[in-house]
Amino acid sequence: MTVNDDVLLVHGGTPLEGEIRVRGAKNLVPKAMVAALLGSEPSRLRNVPDIRDVRVVRGLLQLHGVTVRPGEEPGELVLDPTRVESANVADIDAHAGSSRIPILFCGPLLHRLGHAFIPGLGGCDIGGRPIDFHFDVLRQFGATIEKRADGQYLEAPQRLRGTKIRLPYPSVGATEQVLLTAVLAEGVTELSNAAVEPEIEDLICVLQKMGAIIAMDTDRTIRITGVEKLGGYTHRALPDRLEAASWASAALATNGNIYVRGAQQRSMMTFLNTYRKVGGAFEIDDEGIRFWHPGGQLKSIALETDVHPGFQTDWQQPLVVALTQATGLSIIHETVYESRLGFTSALNQMGAHIQLYRECLGGSACRFGARNFLHSAVVSGPTKLQGADLVIPDLRGGFSYLIAALAAEGTSRVHGIELINRGYENFMEKLVELGAKVELPGKALG
Repeated sequence: MTVNDDVLLVHGGTPLEGEIRVRGAKNLVPKAMVAALLGSEPSRLRNVPDIRDVRVVRGLLQLHGVTVRPGEEPGELVLDPTRVESANVADIDAHAGSSRIPILFCGPLLHRLGHAFIPGLGGCDIGGRPIDFHFDVLRQFGATIEKRADGQYLEAPQRLRGTKIRLPYPSVGATEQVLLTAVLAEGVTELSNAAVEPEIEDLICVLQKMGAIIAMDTDRTIRITGVEKLGGYTHRALPDRLEAASWASAALATNGNIYVRGAQQRSMMTFLNTYRKVGGAFEIDDEGIRFWHPGGQLKSIALETDVHPGFQTDWQQPLVVALTQATGLSIIHETVYESRLGFTSALNQMGAHIQLYRECLGGSACRFGARNFLHSAVVSGPTKLQGADLVIPDLRGGFSYLIAALAAEGTSRVHGIELINRGYENFMEKLVELGAKVELPGKALG
């Protein structure tokens, strides 16, 4: 990709109108692909989006001897793990890039090969995502870990054993790690204070189809009874509720009207309640959800992010752009990632009035209140946004900058758009379909 290919010119002021489709969730599909490693037979995964995280995992699976090929329908992958083998360390490092997905290969590879290698890990720069806890969990299962200059080397001298684990925070990544490791471990694993996001439930469905025994209690406790062997699965990934909400916020911020085919009410109920409180309108049918700005003033709100079933942190950034157009003071309390509000500085440069605070501006339990993090915000609106030069900081922040540029007067240059490809399938094509005036320098779109 050349420098110009990573810059998008956005001519703002045009409402987004039309229809787009969301496919399988970014927070499920790559993990379901990793789960195929645990099986002794091929698996079929459907509704797979064409995003970078999927391509990274596909490459890593192929490095380890898994055959990955397209299935019979669009968006279907067939994964055959019958010839799993060790991969070259340099190849793993090159394929992993900045993705954090490789950490989830540990359990499956320890079961299949008895060893694994994990390079240094990246991901979005939105706050701490300590990987040390992943390694602590694997040690509890019986793995040995040696830190070397190029990464972490893991071994399982004997079959991994079930254990009792309590998460200090209901982390999605840590919950996935335990699930993918415990299903073939000897005995019972009890995981308390687990994440219970819809994508976690869908991963459990995948593992159960493979032959796993997993029980979920109502108190965030998951019990996994290890089995000797797992087979393959056939599964259609649940749709991406985070992408669907991003397009909903784009409709609101641009005075638009977007039908999101594939969006589902059940996994978005908390978002939909908030969307309605702000003044957005939506209509649900069997195929998707239509989101639109019904006219009139948007309303300011108080909002706290939380783990599921609370308001998801990934919904926050795109919605904040719409809140710059709401009348009054909106209060945001980010309790999941301590640095996620850093993206607002660019919105202020565009004309927004957003003040960040170290204090907890809300009543929810929060890990950041006494730790000097700017994790609360007050948004004063409505304010006119003006086009600007923007550098994308992370996945959701990047899409938020796109929304802001589309809602602004004038032209914006958005740098680093490749990062958005991590989680938004064909996002530039979708923008064009919705009538956005966007262009790559020197290349026409649409």
